[in-house]
Amino acid sequence: MKRPLVSILDDEPEIRSLLSDVLQEAGFDTLSFGRASAFEAALARQTPDVCLVDLSLPDTDGLTLVHRLALEKGAVVIIISGRAQVQDRVTGLELGADDYIIKPFDPAEVVARIRARLRSNRPAPQTANTARFNDWTAHFDRYMLEDAQGVETPFSHAEGEVLRLFLDAPKRLISRTQMQETLGGAASESFDRAMDVRISRLRTKLREDPKNPQLIKTIYGAGYIFLGDVVWS
Repeated sequence: MKRPLVSILDDEPEIRSLLSDVLQEAGFDTLSFGRASAFEAALARQTPDVCLVDLSLPDTDGLTLVHRLALEKGAVVIIISGRAQVQDRVTGLELGADDYIIKPFDPAEVVARIRARLRSNRPAPQTANTARFNDWTAHFDRYMLEDAQGVETPFSHAEGEVLRLFLDAPKRLISRTQMQETLGGAASESFDRAMDVRISRLRTKLREDPKNPQLIKTIYGAGYIFLGDVVWS
């Protein structure tokens, strides 16, 4: 079985070495980078399964890089940062990160978080990658929404996780607890905020009326329901 590839971007050599050693021992292949320029050059050649990204980088803004990765690459993006404020975590998740780990960290927790994210990102063998609903087509193999006229709008990996959750269970109530269990996040205020933001962005991309959405309905105090008719292929 192919070993998952994890790319590590951190300007601290000790952190890169620690993560690389622990992850290789746990069954992953790794690539390590101290600068975003080298990291992005490698991404042009090969997309890893997981990107571990520090926010405090010498040659670029980490949050901007995370947002670009979420929109342009299919990799899981996990922030590893010394910024421990709730707002920092919320911002990182809002910009498309799949998880946020605070330094100092337990290496075993990093391995567990990566495995959890890969499990939630792995489609079942019978799951198709294209869903059609209400004049829309969602292409999960390339993270793109296509309207009836063929106009395409990209969505991030994190937004895609939420959209697939809805499309796999149309016209059924999905509670916050179910979202947390399925998507692998820790129950917290920042997780709830991140889900709200991702759903809001999906509604915008689906051109929903924010005051009266027709596809993704909020059931206050209970969760959400996706009301479209879905056909997978």
